[in-house]
Amino acid sequence: MTTTDTATAATAAPADARMLGLAHYAARGVLEHVLARHGVTFVQQLALRTAATAGEPLTGDELVARIRAALKTSPAEARAALDALRAKDLLLADGPRLLPTDAGRALLATATAEIAPLSARVWGGIPADDLAAAGRVLALVAERADRELAALTGTAPGS
Repeated sequence: MTTTDTATAATAAPADARMLGLAHYAARGVLEHVLARHGVTFVQQLALRTAATAGEPLTGDELVARIRAALKTSPAEARAALDALRAKDLLLADGPRLLPTDAGRALLATATAEIAPLSARVWGGIPADDLAAAGRVLALVAERADRELAALTGTAPGS
């Protein structure tokens, strides 16, 4: 960590929902800036990456469910992302299944390569113990928030 990073960490308030949100949107802003150069949105990138890393081809409904579980977004927004990817020839239908095209996989590879040095600067130098502690806390917060959202919406946690 740099001297400025150390000073910021030493004077930072305890983690809370506001701090989590600020960190999320700061990091997402970096990613969205890179993605915009390639004509895709954050939601579209997540949908494409989900399709590409699923292990087996997923149906549109399965992709929508995974997008919604990850982003807590509406079915309409998730479907719009899939439609946009198909219109850009980054995702194609193979019967009921949706598959990334070669262009889709190339876009993911390019964006990943572009974001890697930026991520390294954001995450670099943070002690492994701090990252492990943050990971545990964030996993617990996500689990609890999923339960609360499920209770509010009458759905199963994570759906």
